[in-house]
Amino acid sequence: MKKLLKTVVPTVFLLSTHLAYADSGEFKRWSVSAGWLHVMPQGKANTFNINTAAKEGTVSSVGSISKDGFLDSIDPDAPHRLGGTQKDKASTILNGALGSVLLDANGNVKSNYTGKATINGLEQWNDNAGLEADDVDTLGLTLNYYVNDNVSLQLIGGIPPKVDINGKGKVVAPFSGTATPSGLASAIGQLDLLKDIPITDLGAHGKAASARAWTPALEAQYQFGKSGVNKFRPYIGAGLMYAYFNDIKLSSGVESDLIAAGHMVQNILDNKAGAAIDRKESSANPHVKVKATSTIAPIVSLGFTYDITPSIYTVASVSYAKLNNKAKIYVNDANTGAQLISASTKIDIDPIMTYVGVGYRF
Repeated sequence: MKKLLKTVVPTVFLLSTHLAYADSGEFKRWSVSAGWLHVMPQGKANTFNINTAAKEGTVSSVGSISKDGFLDSIDPDAPHRLGGTQKDKASTILNGALGSVLLDANGNVKSNYTGKATINGLEQWNDNAGLEADDVDTLGLTLNYYVNDNVSLQLIGGIPPKVDINGKGKVVAPFSGTATPSGLASAIGQLDLLKDIPITDLGAHGKAASARAWTPALEAQYQFGKSGVNKFRPYIGAGLMYAYFNDIKLSSGVESDLIAAGHMVQNILDNKAGAAIDRKESSANPHVKVKATSTIAPIVSLGFTYDITPSIYTVASVSYAKLNNKAKIYVNDANTGAQLISASTKIDIDPIMTYVGVGYRF
């Protein structure tokens, strides 16, 4: 019994002392801080996955097409059955005596001679171009609730910054297929088509897009030291960040390029493959829409507080979040609602965040 009392009494005493300390007001239950938050994304651009309404093997009338567009669409290495290349044979005919019959007054190959084309390569492809988020600064805000003198829950927020998104690389459509000229132009024979069609150069327009980023985070933190004893108190934290992006806007240059690509696809669907090659407007009214997925990511932090007074303190921290999301781009015909192009890419943000602020405990 004596032995039991020797064990129990000190334990009860220590527990009651701890509870008395927790309720004694020797540490503050709440704290808030405000300061400078600098976000440095570390992720690199990922591949774009692109789909269009021009299905593999689509057969389209060529219609009127410029002479240069016609010749540039031919695989330069495809051999002709009579020797030489198909492109050389077509060039000789169009620039020779027969050219005065095959070409109109504007130098276009007339539609009654261009025949039909079977088109491949535009339904789906991957492109080594992508998007990267730029560094950004904003006002950071934190709210802490202290479970005890060492353990707290921290809500991290701030003013949602406008993030510039930079483009990397070119988006190029791998157009291929075959064409069979008709009438007098049938002397050229069947043609093998091969042409990389530039859609947009994401790096040529400055920033490719911008978005408003909402990234609240909740962390559990452990702070070393003791209130009223240690002015300098380092801490570690871990938790979750929720990321939501809205007010997403493409740059005018990228948007214009995507609208032109929408016209290209619609011209193919309208049996005007020549107009598609020549980048002419179509019967569609292409409209561009951009979305970004929201996501939850783990976040870890290292930091410290330094007491100026028992209630006022300074704080500094560095955090890292394993954050990525997907950007999706759609080009739809505003007249019919039909989807002409869809594209998606993963954006690895993976930010390192530094924070310096001033806080108040209460």
